[in-house]
Amino acid sequence: MRNSSKVKPRSGCPVSVTLDLLGDRWSLLLVRDMMVRGYRTFREFQRSGEGIATNILADRLQRLEAGGIVMREAAKLDGRSTHYRLTPKGIALAPVLLEILIWGAHYEETDAPCGAIDAMEQNRGAVIAEARRRWEERDPTPLIPPFHSASKSKSNFPKGESRR
Repeated sequence: MRNSSKVKPRSGCPVSVTLDLLGDRWSLLLVRDMMVRGYRTFREFQRSGEGIATNILADRLQRLEAGGIVMREAAKLDGRSTHYRLTPKGIALAPVLLEILIWGAHYEETDAPCGAIDAMEQNRGAVIAEARRRWEERDPTPLIPPFHSASKSKSNFPKGESRR
């Protein structure tokens, strides 16, 4: 596969090339928001609760677009508005994001309810299939809601050890 981003990679290693495109603090969170929360607009990303500055948000959306992960399109109801949408290359990140979510919930203290993570872990294929279906059908219904501190899921294990 060819590297479609405009930045020259540090090396030909697939991990390095991928990190050149997605390896910052914000890019995968934007992909997550499009994939599982149904966000489409700059304003929705801005209000996601992650605290991303507008200049960084604009830059990351441009980088993701240049890398072929995201595309822009005019909103159907208001052609002056821009909607962001994952490309086929972007939705192909669904298994990666699911594994990062499961890994993070196992090894770090998060706000994710244990039962929800366990269900996703046991039904990986169904979760990925549902993310793809929503993408194909342009269904903005959230697949995974934002996790809030009120439902804090504390691990009984020291930091770095699995909840299991």
